[in-house]
Amino acid sequence: MLNNFNLKKKFTIMLLLILAFALSVSGWILSSVLMENAEREIAAKALTLIDTISSVRAYSVSEITPELSNKLETKFLPQTVSAYSAREVFEILRKQPEYNDYFYKEATLNPTNLRDKADSFETKIVNNFRANKELKEVSGFRSLTGEDIFYIARPLVVTQPACLQCHSTPEVAPKTMIDIYGRNNGFGWQLNEIIGAQIISLPAKRVFFKARQSIVIILLIVFIVFITIIVLVNLFLKRQIITPLKRLTRIAEEVSTGHLDLDFEPPSNDEIGNLAQAFKRMQLSLAIAMKKLKRNPDSNPDSR
Repeated sequence: MLNNFNLKKKFTIMLLLILAFALSVSGWILSSVLMENAEREIAAKALTLIDTISSVRAYSVSEITPELSNKLETKFLPQTVSAYSAREVFEILRKQPEYNDYFYKEATLNPTNLRDKADSFETKIVNNFRANKELKEVSGFRSLTGEDIFYIARPLVVTQPACLQCHSTPEVAPKTMIDIYGRNNGFGWQLNEIIGAQIISLPAKRVFFKARQSIVIILLIVFIVFITIIVLVNLFLKRQIITPLKRLTRIAEEVSTGHLDLDFEPPSNDEIGNLAQAFKRMQLSLAIAMKKLKRNPDSNPDSR
């Protein structure tokens, strides 16, 4: 089928095929690279949030709890609980559009407040941290309520003795806290024990959206550049090859009908110019042969 096309169409088809192949390969490579970069960027932001929340927890334990602890005998104050401060600060942060898709949970194996209870998936994460003390963070994707969720987690460790005032035994814990949460949950914690995981999560589509946006932009740029190249190649092809070849073809047709006075002037010093020189030599040879025939008409076989 290509034999029926001219050079311009052949080159255009060839370049379009290269474009399709380049877009397919580059799209696949870009998808992998940009997805990974987007995941790293989101993970870095999530880890910054965890560091911020950890700082809030430490501040609550060291600065707020001591100031309010003497009031716990008459009224339980949630502000004395570092986890409460962490959640409240994070909820304020979520009011900003940049973070409204982020969620924070202190998934705990044995929490005082059962809303912090780790589910089966989170329990595996916590047990993984407990089994491997060198492991500092994990991340990945999970399905939750029919939606893909990206998460990143760090171990939640009891690092301050003040935490054990409420979580060692029911006898030591404030009575007002026992009245609210009971004696069955949130006790038996040990200093430096991993009791849960700090987990930041967000919809996976948030991670994929940025990557897909970058992929579309880059592929669009590649497409525009390649189309520009195709146009420039066709212009170059027309000016440097097709037009000179058409001229040589027209002159050769004229010469073949007896117009030997036409000139095959070489348009350039490249292969097209060499072809013009060859036609010119053929024209001279043909002119010499015709002159010989005119001088010696008897030597013409057709004249006998």
